[in-house]
Amino acid sequence: MADTSPTSPGPEPYRVPDADLDDLASTLAKTMAEVRQHGVILDRLGSEPESAAIQPPDGAPEAEATDGEKADGPASVFILALGGEAYAVELAALSDWVNYLFLPVYGREISTSRPWCAHWHEHPEAVARLHALWLAWQQFTDTEAGLSGPSTWHRDHLDQTLAHLRAPDGPFAACTTSATRPNHRVLATPAPQQAGVAA
Repeated sequence: MADTSPTSPGPEPYRVPDADLDDLASTLAKTMAEVRQHGVILDRLGSEPESAAIQPPDGAPEAEATDGEKADGPASVFILALGGEAYAVELAALSDWVNYLFLPVYGREISTSRPWCAHWHEHPEAVARLHALWLAWQQFTDTEAGLSGPSTWHRDHLDQTLAHLRAPDGPFAACTTSATRPNHRVLATPAPQQAGVAA
């Protein structure tokens, strides 16, 4: 018969070594942030009518699979390789990062020498550059990037992106230069050269 008396010892509690506790806490915090981000995306997609969903800009790839896509998803995580709903979901996640982390920390004042556009998601070059910056941010702020990861992100990715994105002749050149006089205009891009037409 088993001893059920209150004096019998119970199982020994499991203790995580202090050295591993910081890594575990960091991994848990990252996982919780990703879950929250996915919840925001799902809430937004569930509450918006299909016609109001963010659409890819003109010329963006369509949603159907091409030779470059595998049956289980796109061949690239880069936003310009996505189409349809996958593009909309990725742009919504990017918008959260831009609005709640990037702009509050790195936005700086708007001026003629540092233009910005509140409708940045309508500028294909801005979307491409910000998405690339966000992908690098995810990689270099991960614990696996090491202690110098954030510094590398600032030096190799953020500084270069800001220099091009907010340059006076960058994608926002025809847009907002004053917070009191908002302006938005997507600049025309060169037309592709037709096959067989001499230069």
